[in-house]
Amino acid sequence: MKSFSRREVVIALCDFLIALFAFWFARYFGDLPRWYWLVLSAFLWVIFGIITRKLQFDSYKRIRYALSGIFLQGVLSGLFLFLLYRRCVPGYEFDHSILLATGIIVLLEWGLYGLLRKLVYRKIPYFYEEPPLNDVTEIGLKSGDGLQNTVWDKDIDCLFTLARKVSADGEDIVRRLKENKNAFSENTLLIDTSDPENILAHKIRSPRLVVHLRSLNRIRHINTLFSYTNYCLPEGGFIACHCVTAALRREKVLRQSPPVINHLLYALDYCWHRLSPKLSLTRGFYFWTTGGKLRALTRVEVLGRLYRAGFDVLYEEVSNGRFYAIASKIKAPIRDDKPSTGPLIRLRRHGKGGEIIGVYKFRTMHAYSEYLQSYIYRQEGLSAGGKIAYDYRVTPAGRFLRKTWLDELPMLINWVKGDLKLVGVRPLSSHYFHLYDKELQELRIKTKPGLLPPFYADMPKTLEEIQESERRYLTAYLKNPLSTDWQYFWKAVRNIVLKGKRSG
Repeated sequence: MKSFSRREVVIALCDFLIALFAFWFARYFGDLPRWYWLVLSAFLWVIFGIITRKLQFDSYKRIRYALSGIFLQGVLSGLFLFLLYRRCVPGYEFDHSILLATGIIVLLEWGLYGLLRKLVYRKIPYFYEEPPLNDVTEIGLKSGDGLQNTVWDKDIDCLFTLARKVSADGEDIVRRLKENKNAFSENTLLIDTSDPENILAHKIRSPRLVVHLRSLNRIRHINTLFSYTNYCLPEGGFIACHCVTAALRREKVLRQSPPVINHLLYALDYCWHRLSPKLSLTRGFYFWTTGGKLRALTRVEVLGRLYRAGFDVLYEEVSNGRFYAIASKIKAPIRDDKPSTGPLIRLRRHGKGGEIIGVYKFRTMHAYSEYLQSYIYRQEGLSAGGKIAYDYRVTPAGRFLRKTWLDELPMLINWVKGDLKLVGVRPLSSHYFHLYDKELQELRIKTKPGLLPPFYADMPKTLEEIQESERRYLTAYLKNPLSTDWQYFWKAVRNIVLKGKRSG
């Protein structure tokens, strides 16, 4: 059992006196219960602080996390006590006194933390340092991908040399790159800007390498920045960028606050900096208040934005808590689409006659995942069932939605619109569509795709078997549509309902 130090006992006692004072003070301005309830409330308040580790003031590495953690735990404790009073104290009704007591406690606890930080914790050497993140990496990241078959020019080599030397010394890479600009040739553009127009206005008209020194987390219009970088680069030119990804940000938040409190703080950080920029109801307010300079970006989203901007990712690495990527220009940016970041997405799929249709689904992958199909296919290949072998683009919530089929409910909209029929081949993305042989491609576009593909009737394992399954279905369907769909429908239902078959 953990033993408490003298300092921790003193802090807990001070917190008890603060809570007791606040409840007694608020009692004179409201309708709080009798004195023994107030003593019990103060005692419970301290117990909550111990359980949530709120009182481990030396574990807060940043003032903002301490103030936020104390406030958040105070709100939750005040809500719990209010519900306890309503449930257990006869005749108690809500009034402003519980809010007053909670506010007083939070303010005095902030003062206690500030006093300790000023007089005691400032002597702890690691108190002001960033948490070490050398052991943190990204799921699915394979450092060095693309290096083996790539001929780098001397500026890329210089970039690697500086970055690796500084990374080994634990110094800031961006600062050292700024200090060593002269090490690069005149065809390299090292630029620190959040305004995409500065890329086109720079005096180097045709750089071979563009290094973005500013973190992508601090850039509002990332897609425009990448597109303008593409415009000024020649074919085969390089772009280098960096950011703190959402996974790295999570570890950073968790390691700068006490256990329990850190998860509460991360939940708030996740909702504000990751969800708010992506929801239509909150996006405008978020960018109005922050300028888009603090948002959380997943690694998948950064790579997807690069591919959408016409780049092929050649190298990616996590070093000292920061994600770095290098990509090469292979084509012009994609401009005829509208990327979706919300919970309901509209995917571009091949329909009847080769027409591109928008298939609705609930999001199961990180934003911009649809642009990464060729990259992840090159990395992982296909597994049984024709899916990506290890698809790190799928979120934890997305795995649940796929397992329960809830992600495909919006496809009923396409069925009502007439884009899909009940039974038919899968609506495929361009990448998957072009993995099929030419004969089957031509056969596929003769009919509408369907909600229930022949996959569930035959349960093929490999891509070749999937193609043969679809070929048999399409050949039979073109000869006798009604009876073919009737037979395949009941085969699929039997496999799904009775045998629990899934596509993975």
